[in-house]
Amino acid sequence: MKRNEFIKISGLMGLGLAIFPHFSFTSFSEEFTRNQLIGQGNPDIIGDSYTSKMHKAAKEAFNRMKVEAAKENIKIEVVSAYRSFQRQKELFERKYKRFTNEGLSPEKAIEKIIEYSTIPGTSRHHWGTDIDLIDANAPRPANVLMPENFHGNGPYCNFKVWLDANAERFDFYEVYTDNGNRKGFKYEPWHFSYAPVSIPMLKEYNEKIDVKKMLSDEKLLGSEFFSDEFITRYQNENILDINPKLLPKV
Repeated sequence: MKRNEFIKISGLMGLGLAIFPHFSFTSFSEEFTRNQLIGQGNPDIIGDSYTSKMHKAAKEAFNRMKVEAAKENIKIEVVSAYRSFQRQKELFERKYKRFTNEGLSPEKAIEKIIEYSTIPGTSRHHWGTDIDLIDANAPRPANVLMPENFHGNGPYCNFKVWLDANAERFDFYEVYTDNGNRKGFKYEPWHFSYAPVSIPMLKEYNEKIDVKKMLSDEKLLGSEFFSDEFITRYQNENILDINPKLLPKV
């Protein structure tokens, strides 16, 4: 084994022992391609629909969590799972056209989009590790993915209590936490990530992907308005300012 490969694997093993002692080290030693990291193809994704496609390891853990929740009369429903680069591009460009047509400058339109939506090629949903969840047994509001639905008298309040108490037992962690000091994407109490796979994918993403070049190469509408300053801020706030338990060990 080459020295740099040994250092890489040893570091990741240390991360597993320090933060997630129950994780399998095999998932941490995998290397990922550019296409896997930006959502342009992944042989580990299984499922046949927008809400069922996940990384095979995440799918197995999710099914175990779903069975456990059912014992508490909670029926976990996936609203969104794996999302391809092309799908995210369609969503982004549709919003970009709408906002600019309404009179916003390209820069303001981009800022408005990234309050909740990711730029294509940067979404955690590209990895098949991240899922948006609701309780199908609860009364269904018109807009399911709203923070108020998960707190107070919201229909998913009990579900959120259950997730807070149990999700980490299945290696799922809330990504965009309700932390007043956190920047980037707003609070998403429905968004959970399967850490044994998403942590090494984030690590390799940071090492391999030049975000500005990638977006230029993929000819994303509006990408010419992504300044170096914007990209740096977006990486620091929207990609990395997440639940610390989901960050790779430095």
